[in-house]
Amino acid sequence: MIQVTIDGKGYEYPENCSYYEIAKDFEKTMDAPIVLVKVDGRLRELHKQLKKDCELEFVTTKDEIGHKTYQRSLSLLLVKAVYHVGGYDKIRHVMLHFSAGSGFFYTVDGDITLNQAFLDEVKAYMHEQVEKAVPIYKRSVDTHEARERFRLHGMTDKDRLFRYRRVSRVNLYSLGDFEDYYYGFMTYDTSYLKYFDLYLYDDGFVLQMPEKKAPETVPAANLSPKVFQVQRESERWGEQMGISTVADLNERITKGNIQQMMLIAEALQEQKIAKIAEQIAERKQVKFVLIAGPSSSGKTSFSHRLSIQLTAHGMKPHPIAVDNYFKNREDTPLDEYGERNYECLEALDIELLNRDMTALLNGERVELPYFNFKTGKREYKGAFQMINCLFAKTELEKCGIRYVNREDDVGDEGLRQAKQSYFPEYMLKKFRLSFE
Repeated sequence: MIQVTIDGKGYEYPENCSYYEIAKDFEKTMDAPIVLVKVDGRLRELHKQLKKDCELEFVTTKDEIGHKTYQRSLSLLLVKAVYHVGGYDKIRHVMLHFSAGSGFFYTVDGDITLNQAFLDEVKAYMHEQVEKAVPIYKRSVDTHEARERFRLHGMTDKDRLFRYRRVSRVNLYSLGDFEDYYYGFMTYDTSYLKYFDLYLYDDGFVLQMPEKKAPETVPAANLSPKVFQVQRESERWGEQMGISTVADLNERITKGNIQQMMLIAEALQEQKIAKIAEQIAERKQVKFVLIAGPSSSGKTSFSHRLSIQLTAHGMKPHPIAVDNYFKNREDTPLDEYGERNYECLEALDIELLNRDMTALLNGERVELPYFNFKTGKREYKGAFQMINCLFAKTELEKCGIRYVNREDDVGDEGLRQAKQSYFPEYMLKKFRLSFE
């Protein structure tokens, strides 16, 4: 017998027992299906077998890796279903383009009519496979053998992709008579893939899947038309450059044309930014231009490039980084996992932002804050404090004014630090009175 430690407790299992069998013993104690395990910290699929004493940790569909495993496995099932319903002799290619909301967007190249009736057949076949709990097998093959199989099935893109693979072997996953390559782990069988939906969109369809926080619920379609069109436009740009796949990119790099590709991409983007600047310039009443996006998405870089284009239209733009309006780190709200959530609106001092922007609209001078990411504090720096101090010292003293009462800091730590930077003689004490 082999000793297995799970959550600090010891258990005994026979040698060569699969991790699937162990997971079955604990599935009722988990709040989501177990799809993978960590064996002494290393990820393993459930079909792998127990070989030595170890510590096990279960990975569910609520975990990031487990959620991606679910998506990947469901994608394999979908592609098999499309080939099965449409016919292997009629389907030339099933392409996953990009994520769309909580799902994936696909198109089908083949001699079929992509309509709701076709999708209903695909969906019914997928549910049938789920009920049968069809095993998902993995095998390691020689890279040359894999390329031959891809050519045989008409998967020319993957054949070209593996032309540049430096590793001699590759993992292939099979579901019944269908076999394909995926980079990443899969579920044990199709019984895990219960929750999904299919709906037509644009010239393809969307495979709607659960979100990580609710792995057993299929959300309503939440696809943003604007985001979708931007993603499709990005694909068209790639097609213009002759780069639709990773294989195309690899070939372009090996031929030494990467510099030209980058210049074309920059030109296309600059062209788009110039059009945006033109639209802004035509709207004379516009005072603020808001740029949205998650952290590290390129908002700052975009704002500076847009500023250049606006300057070319005779305007005088002033980029303002909203990051500088972050609340002090200790005041940042937490997400459902107890981590500081810098992506939510509550992470920003909206009251201060509104006050500063309103003052700017009124033609007032405003000293903008600066967020120190090292200390996690909002600070004020620059010449404005010095100017105020010099003005108070040289001009107000002439008028016999000894004290200057700065604006109320409303308990804001950043404003309090700004006031203290003037080295005040004393700070007025505040009292809270209550009457019964």
